[in-house]
Amino acid sequence: MRKWLTREEVLAELNVRAQTLYAYVSRGLIERRSDPADPRRSVYSGADIQTLSQRRARGRRVASIAASAMAWGEPVIPTAISTVTHGELIYRGRRAVDLAESATLEEVAALLWETTKPISFPVMSLGSDPFLSVAALVADGRSLIGRPTEKLASEAAACVATIAGAFGAIGEGGMHHRLGRAWSLDDAGRNYVRRALVLLTDHELNPSTFATRIAASTGASMPACILAGLATLSGPRHGGAGGALEALVAEAASTSVDAAIERWLATGHGLPGFGHPLYAHGDPRAAALLSGIEPDSEMVALRNGVADALDQQPNVDFALLTIARILALPANASLALFAIARTVGWAAHAIEQAASKTIIRPRAIYQGISMD
Repeated sequence: MRKWLTREEVLAELNVRAQTLYAYVSRGLIERRSDPADPRRSVYSGADIQTLSQRRARGRRVASIAASAMAWGEPVIPTAISTVTHGELIYRGRRAVDLAESATLEEVAALLWETTKPISFPVMSLGSDPFLSVAALVADGRSLIGRPTEKLASEAAACVATIAGAFGAIGEGGMHHRLGRAWSLDDAGRNYVRRALVLLTDHELNPSTFATRIAASTGASMPACILAGLATLSGPRHGGAGGALEALVAEAASTSVDAAIERWLATGHGLPGFGHPLYAHGDPRAAALLSGIEPDSEMVALRNGVADALDQQPNVDFALLTIARILALPANASLALFAIARTVGWAAHAIEQAASKTIIRPRAIYQGISMD
């Protein structure tokens, strides 16, 4: 097999669609370069193609395919909302990093929810606990089934406002202005918050979004779907990764960077704030948020130490903590930004899932005691 193949040759060799090829590239399974003869086109590593071909030729049982799909595997649910391709996060055909240059969370909500009217979030405050606040909305929630998009979008906006209110973002204006007032930020600080909100809005089929879609597939109400997403986001391996990263930074500062990295790696859970399975060449969200700013000395020391030891780049969790430290944001700021922004994405997926009129019900692989 030649060293480099064209897109058409790869699709024919692997017998896959272009979307699957891009998934392989984004996950680092196939190396892609610009064609020296025509920089507008791409060529793909023949060695990587041969490795994949051999793996596919060996075949895999249906159960194995299903199991791999549940952990950074093949796409399993059709969606037109967002995807990661060529190492870029895309919202309905538009690069998230481009939208982050000037768009607001309200504008991205209108894009993802496909509404005919501009989106504005109402002023709502049902308490300081986001879980209890959303749960209060669940009590009067109505099923998604058969409801028009505009009605669902209105309920989604109320959910966003409720979660924002729980984190102190109340009053009139765009969401980044509300958070700016709550956190006493100047114009530059509010702009960082705006960019973060846009870049965190959606991220394909992440765990919290999957949980949201499962709830939506049953016909649950919009607040119930959002509560499912919020509960899933709270885990330390998802939206709670910021807290783990803070602990890693503190340990590196009190002992040494190398010692902290070694101990965290020994746990088998990897390093919070670094690397991402969907971004072989770096998280574009992190690059966009860190553009033009320099992390403090403790963050720089950790970043450089991880780069030397593992050749891993910072991900969006690192970028969020960097911004939080520079702007002196409250301890829960990273989770607040994640929860407020991602509620917009969850709502989009709930609306899309309800429109599909299908229920998500995978089968389990039984590994218990066999019957004689």
